[in-house]
Amino acid sequence: MISDIELISHLGEMQQSESKIALLIDADNAPASKIEAIVSEIAKYGVANIRRAYGNWKSPNLKVWEECLHEYAIRPIQQFDYSKGKNATDAAMIIDAMDLLYTQELDAFALVSSDCDFTPLVMRILTNGLKVYGFGESKTPAPFVYACSTFLYLETIDQEINSDQGSKVSTKTKKTGKDLKQDTKLMNLLRGAVSSTLDDDGWSNLAEIGGRIANKTSFDPRNYGYAKLSGLFEAIDLFEVQRRNKTVYVRNRYKNYTN
Repeated sequence: MISDIELISHLGEMQQSESKIALLIDADNAPASKIEAIVSEIAKYGVANIRRAYGNWKSPNLKVWEECLHEYAIRPIQQFDYSKGKNATDAAMIIDAMDLLYTQELDAFALVSSDCDFTPLVMRILTNGLKVYGFGESKTPAPFVYACSTFLYLETIDQEINSDQGSKVSTKTKKTGKDLKQDTKLMNLLRGAVSSTLDDDGWSNLAEIGGRIANKTSFDPRNYGYAKLSGLFEAIDLFEVQRRNKTVYVRNRYKNYTN
């Protein structure tokens, strides 16, 4: 049996091993209705021990955020609109992020915004070896999306979080196999990852494929309406998917294999 002292020590080690994440929200460009899904997603990577939301809290547009602040222990950061057409919130959030980068021992940042102005910030954080998890609406400009370590479109996940199934994927955004094949950038990414991880029989381990993709660009199958990468591959008839025990393998279809 494990003694109380050993158990306490083990729990302490687990807490120390948790990644520390700073959650920074651009409330002017993020829907409050998705905060539960965002917080649940971040919990997969670590603990958001710093939670801040930026905006002009005197504005009626941010009224919907007020209940979320208390429920999810998010600290509101007031930023007045000093002049029309200028987004002072972005500047305040960027300055705070740089302060946190150098004054706190963090492992990652989670940025919630649909604004491309944060792209340089993401690139700067990455140079320090930290991960950046991005969240935004489908209107988010591509440079910000691709700069993040992982970016998740908020339209692809529902509010309800099921302990067995994880975050549910919205069926409204699910793309068909035909749609996926017409996405040249996606197909080149998938084919490249498969080709670079082939074994002698022409099969690629799905875990290795996922790792290769993650090292190359920001990618999440849920942005295409699929909960898992295996489901995305299965939807595309250009690939063959095989399950061996608990391991999934993928290879290109319509090729001549010796085995």
